[in-house]
Amino acid sequence: MPEHEDAVDFAGEPDGFDRLWTPHRMVYLRGERPDPDAGEGCPFCAAPGKSDEEGLVVHRGEHCYVVMNLFPYNPGHVLVCPYRHVAMYVDLTDDETAEFTALTKAALHALTGASEPMGFNLGMNQGSVAGAGVAAHLHQHVVPRWGGDSNFLPIVARTKALPMLLEDVRTRLVEHWPS
Repeated sequence: MPEHEDAVDFAGEPDGFDRLWTPHRMVYLRGERPDPDAGEGCPFCAAPGKSDEEGLVVHRGEHCYVVMNLFPYNPGHVLVCPYRHVAMYVDLTDDETAEFTALTKAALHALTGASEPMGFNLGMNQGSVAGAGVAAHLHQHVVPRWGGDSNFLPIVARTKALPMLLEDVRTRLVEHWPS
């Protein structure tokens, strides 16, 4: 859990900045990436083998599933993933593609019911050069957006303040998942 410290408590001259400590993000910031091979080293291969709560799985389909992003841009940031370890969208089978699309639409409906966002960002980064943190396993980002949800903090501090815990958001999404 991040802690907040007042700069006046530090030694030396106060600089006027507050500190929001988020040490859990160092794995992400250091660039430590999962093994590109299928299996336990890949977070998208490992998540379906865990309980929904432990794996942060929101919904399981036949060919694809939806999981919370461990490093979310906003509360409710989910990822749509095929179970099969495949890197590129064009490598999905027709059945996987159909379910991938259907689960993306279902995620939009669930997020709308759970948190009434004002908009969404949808996206896939194909390959590490395009920004994919886990390039070897295809995943689509579904990010809910609200007016004013972004401020100076990510720019000057490389930190994002998130007002809800992952499990609380996951529970709300499960409750609002279309049947």
